[in-house]
Amino acid sequence: MRGGLWQLGQSITRRLAQAEKKAVARRYYSVDSELKKTVLYDFHVANGGKMVPFAGWNMPIQYKDSIIDSTVNCRENGSLFDVSHMCGLSLKGKDSIPFLEKLVIADVAGLAPGTGTLTVFTNEKGGAIDDSVITKVKDDHIYLVVNAGCRDKDLAHIEEHMKAFKAKGGDVSWHIHDERSLLALQGPLAAPTLQHLTKDDLSKIYFGDFRVLDINGASCFLTRTGYTGEDGFEISVPSEHAVDLAKAILEKSEGKVRLTGLGARDSLRLEAGLCLYGNDMEQHTTPVEAGLTWAIGKRRRAEGGFLGADVILKQLEQGPSIRRVGLISSGPPARSHSEIQNEKGENIGEVTSGGFSPCLKKNIAMGYVKSGSHKSGTKVKITVRGKAYDGVVSKMPFVPTKYYKPT
Repeated sequence: MRGGLWQLGQSITRRLAQAEKKAVARRYYSVDSELKKTVLYDFHVANGGKMVPFAGWNMPIQYKDSIIDSTVNCRENGSLFDVSHMCGLSLKGKDSIPFLEKLVIADVAGLAPGTGTLTVFTNEKGGAIDDSVITKVKDDHIYLVVNAGCRDKDLAHIEEHMKAFKAKGGDVSWHIHDERSLLALQGPLAAPTLQHLTKDDLSKIYFGDFRVLDINGASCFLTRTGYTGEDGFEISVPSEHAVDLAKAILEKSEGKVRLTGLGARDSLRLEAGLCLYGNDMEQHTTPVEAGLTWAIGKRRRAEGGFLGADVILKQLEQGPSIRRVGLISSGPPARSHSEIQNEKGENIGEVTSGGFSPCLKKNIAMGYVKSGSHKSGTKVKITVRGKAYDGVVSKMPFVPTKYYKPT
């Protein structure tokens, strides 16, 4: 079993490294001093964090416990992740919504104040520049978080379009929240633990909701969301309060919520069937192909008006040629770029993410296959190191989600 744990750790390190290579546009970091550090860096090291390069940052891949144990503990108790490498920003001004709707597929105008959604930034060909969680704080204030590896290209893309929009008289400006850190608290103990640190009633905040409230003496942006399939929160906290908040969360959970690294974050999101940009979604992948049709607002389907709308609306009407699917396989865990074949041995697609599921104790993966081969229960062969193993197309999420929603 120890050999299996080692292999899992090595494979996740490889997969994260592959994602970084793609997401950071071939920008390699060979010298440790060149890597950026979050304000919690020393805290991670003091708590046994094994630090690795990721998207230009020095981040913990795991702590003293194994990636398997960390994954299971998140689902049974809770995890605290430092996700300060991600980029939070605010768009402000009376034209913030029409501006953003030119760039994303969501019906931003239709969101109630204080609620958010997952969306995709698209290019002229309908491909995904990045995925992002966006929140309508108010009609003239949008808060969003973009992926660390996509930060530079996302900000350049937004800025380019903002200049053109403002040149035509549009009222929109932005602020990049580099003065804040971001913590993700996930798992069944997330809400009861956090409730000890705020006077606001968290039971009235549902999945996708956003609030500005006092947590542990600091003014925080709180979004009930996450990247694990569990109930939980992303907490944007002024950086000078980040370490104190992390310590308070761990203390209030009486040791049951554990610091958790990128390794378990990857296995958790894979079990939840969630995309990793740079692996499962790239600039040539449309939201329809990626299985994110639900994120395209009904009004947006009727009106279009976002980059690549002609391509995406045509796919909605006619169906895409490829589709993202879940897979369960025998043999060794499938990895990114493993070939997927039908029962006749014909190539029908490839794996984009894969690994051993610590919670299900079986191999899971996701990838893209030709339409027609995407139905749940379809038998396939997955090639790992030159040998084909039996697999089957599966519904996602692999592990049921536990998002906190009104009953």
